[in-house]
Amino acid sequence: MVIAEHKLMSSKPTILIVDDEPDSRDALQTLLGTWGYATEVASEGREALQKAAALRPSVVVTDLMMPDMDGLGLLTALQQEMPRVPVIILTGRATVDTAVGAMRQGAYDYLTKPVDLDRLRLLIEKALERGRALDEITILRRRVKDVWGIGRLIGRSAPMQEVHRLIEQAAATPAPVLIHGETGTGKELVARTLHELSARASGPFVAVNCAAMPETLLESEIFGHERGAFTDARDRREGCFELAHGGTLLLDEVAEMAPGTQAKFLRVLEEGSFRRLGGKVEINVDVRVVAATNKDPVTAMKEGELREDLYYRLNVFTLSVPPLRQRIEDIPLLVTGFIEEFNGKYDKRITGVDDATLKLLMSHAWPGNVRELRNVVERAFIACEGDVITAKVLPGTSPVAPVASWSGDADVVTAPIGLPLREVEKQFVLRTLAAENNNKTRAADRLGISTKTLHNMLQRWGLLHRQIPRGAA
Repeated sequence: MVIAEHKLMSSKPTILIVDDEPDSRDALQTLLGTWGYATEVASEGREALQKAAALRPSVVVTDLMMPDMDGLGLLTALQQEMPRVPVIILTGRATVDTAVGAMRQGAYDYLTKPVDLDRLRLLIEKALERGRALDEITILRRRVKDVWGIGRLIGRSAPMQEVHRLIEQAAATPAPVLIHGETGTGKELVARTLHELSARASGPFVAVNCAAMPETLLESEIFGHERGAFTDARDRREGCFELAHGGTLLLDEVAEMAPGTQAKFLRVLEEGSFRRLGGKVEINVDVRVVAATNKDPVTAMKEGELREDLYYRLNVFTLSVPPLRQRIEDIPLLVTGFIEEFNGKYDKRITGVDDATLKLLMSHAWPGNVRELRNVVERAFIACEGDVITAKVLPGTSPVAPVASWSGDADVVTAPIGLPLREVEKQFVLRTLAAENNNKTRAADRLGISTKTLHNMLQRWGLLHRQIPRGAA
């Protein structure tokens, strides 16, 4: 497979040209041939789809306005069949708004007619570079996934496999992504993994925590400011959007952003441009935006913390990062990864943890999630004097309360004193659903709630379309 992919990557790029006007079509074919590309032509969208299926072109250059299936219809169909093929739209000035809309739906870029040939050549070259980068990323991803997961995102449990699947889908597109999950689950690591597996991996990754600074400072941090924009603005300063140009910008805890700042953020998402504070010049940026929150985004929207229009703009891809208690089977891998990291950091040679310690680590709920587990393992690592970590060096006698658990094969859930009520509720709901073989109507009847209420609960937990196996939550 790797050899075949390498051969494909090194072969002569093929450009599929789609235009219903023969003169324009033939002229583009001749021009692209002189640039060294193999070309194929089609007179409308349906013919182009058939040829694309056989050719697997490197780039598609299509007119927007065509009879039968137009360029927008072709783009939609190509995204379903071969989402990684870059599509460049050619359009008249009267339909620029439609072309911009096409970019929001995944088109690589657009050009107005008469076409600027230098610009077209540059766009094709950049699109091909992006395609080669994605091919290389795919090969690398296959090599590392079987060992740990994806990149530094460790985990082979079913919930993490779903996260991996969604990351792979999202990484191949420029669409914004909304990540939500409890504190400590690794939302920033998910965002970094998205960046590293995307065609923007060579560009910057910039992260800003919206909850860590007041509104006025946050606006300056994100958009930058001109000299004299406010009292302490002694010099011009570039904001995070400019610093992330060509790469990825993570806005962590986006629901903590003030409504006014959210509105300005939304404008950049929609138009790709902004002004620095105190500035008059529009600055264009090419940035992939990832937003994260530890709140349920639907609840945050309903409570007015997250603007509704911003939520729907970010909600192209939504990633729910599971808490550690829902993927206990990943703890051995996580512990191994942490120990490898700390061996390099502290210049020690610890080989692992003993069975009793691992069992103890796997029997706890970890309300602080992966971050808390990492801290516990690091403190134990520092305290360990031998080559294996034992329970006696774990900090404290019991790091956290034990998880709720199934009681054998009986329809019983045991929950320790101190477990948050929301977790008790979730465990009982999921256990009932599993006992009813995922029949939501029967599960809702047993729980004494409406089916709509059960649907809302499962949607809030990111489990609406997931099958809950018996004996697991």
